[in-house]
Amino acid sequence: MKPRNASETLAITTKVVLPNDTNTLGNLFGGQLLAWMDEIASVSAHRHCRRVVVTANVNNVSFNSPINHASIVTLEAKVSRAFNSSMEIFVDVFVEDNITGKRSKSNEAIYTFVAVDQHGGPIQVPELVPETEEEIERFEGALRRKQLALILAKKMTPKDATELRKLFTD
Repeated sequence: MKPRNASETLAITTKVVLPNDTNTLGNLFGGQLLAWMDEIASVSAHRHCRRVVVTANVNNVSFNSPINHASIVTLEAKVSRAFNSSMEIFVDVFVEDNITGKRSKSNEAIYTFVAVDQHGGPIQVPELVPETEEEIERFEGALRRKQLALILAKKMTPKDATELRKLFTD
């Protein structure tokens, strides 16, 4: 299986926050943003492995600032690391200033997707090759995040979490 560059997995979508997407304060529903993030993350995961993918986990979501009605929102998703059958995907959310057009990051999330066969069983995915400084940083952090998730799920013991231990011993 040929490794893929992280840039090959980039998926971008732009949305306008409509009245149906907002709460009583006129801000985008968190659930609507989660749905948009899940959708764009699935496109990125699919671009990486070219197979059917399913959401396995929403590892982290940061609602750093509210997104107002009529805002123009751009979501960018990119695979940060591929494991055996799973892929970690970072989603960055940007809001565009309606006057200046300047974009500012408002939210982010980390999703995990699994590639599956026609029976829904996990299948192997290609390796990921990070290129930029940000891609390398996210790639290296992905293994620590995975080990932490495995420890919390009681599927790994802390003593076996070699990457996490390095944070405290180096």
